[in-house]
Amino acid sequence: MENNATRYSVQLYIYDLSRGMARNLSPIMLGKQLDGIWHTAIVVYGDEFFFGGVGISSCSPGGTMLGPPDTVVELGETEVSEEIFMDYLSSLGESTYRGDRYRLFEHNCNTFTNEVAQFLTGNSIPAYITDLPSEVLATPFGQILRPILDSIHIAPPGGNVINGGRNN
Repeated sequence: MENNATRYSVQLYIYDLSRGMARNLSPIMLGKQLDGIWHTAIVVYGDEFFFGGVGISSCSPGGTMLGPPDTVVELGETEVSEEIFMDYLSSLGESTYRGDRYRLFEHNCNTFTNEVAQFLTGNSIPAYITDLPSEVLATPFGQILRPILDSIHIAPPGGNVINGGRNN
């Protein structure tokens, strides 16, 4: 039996929000080396999809104020159609990934991209990204900063909100 399904490339865009400062300051502040403070997005069907304080957003690849990604990881291919994917994102945007559900340490852009990557390809994003919050919180300074950092909602400007901005 022949499989004629269309396949689409799925990429992970990785941005260092610290622009290299984490590498220099983390040993002093946390007592351990961090290579970056990671923001990630999924690129598929010619668009970049990410989650932040306004919910799920999209833009052209590299189209936020963050500019081009620091690293691109090929996650594989998907046979999920764009229509099914957009329905999936719409559903996530109205429930699990509403803007008001964003939490810097527990429910962030990396949580979103990991879930979406698994939906599209069956593959997870790299563990050094998903493990970063627990690494920071495992340090005394991370615990001191947690109340302040918990109030931060990151939403890179330049995207179009998928869920229409509904946060109810």
